[in-house]
Amino acid sequence: MFCESFSDKVIEHFMCPRNVGSMPDADAIGSCGDPGCGDSLTLYIKVKDNVITDISFLVFGCVAAIASSSMTTELAKGKTLEEALRITDSDIADALDGLPENKIHCSVLGATALKNAIGNYSAQTANHAVG
Repeated sequence: MFCESFSDKVIEHFMCPRNVGSMPDADAIGSCGDPGCGDSLTLYIKVKDNVITDISFLVFGCVAAIASSSMTTELAKGKTLEEALRITDSDIADALDGLPENKIHCSVLGATALKNAIGNYSAQTANHAVG
């Protein structure tokens, strides 16, 4: 059975992922992956006073990709942008009580998409300050 190689926490986040869905009024969006050849994640963030007040995701991928995306949102919500930028793929995997070696790349999706969303938010706010 596929569950044997995954922790209970991975299965929990796969079966009942948190913060799923697109966010039409997002302040920024970050993506990672290639939907043409495998796992792909898009993260949406809302920011107020430099804090991620809301976050959601859409993912195309396996059990580990879904669980990692869900955990990424849990780890980032309520954090300042600076704190969220420090979330690593290891943090995500550790919060899931580990991932099989061949699924570690799924945690990289979450960390990278989060960094991309924050980077996009920072670029947009810098452009508004200039413009």
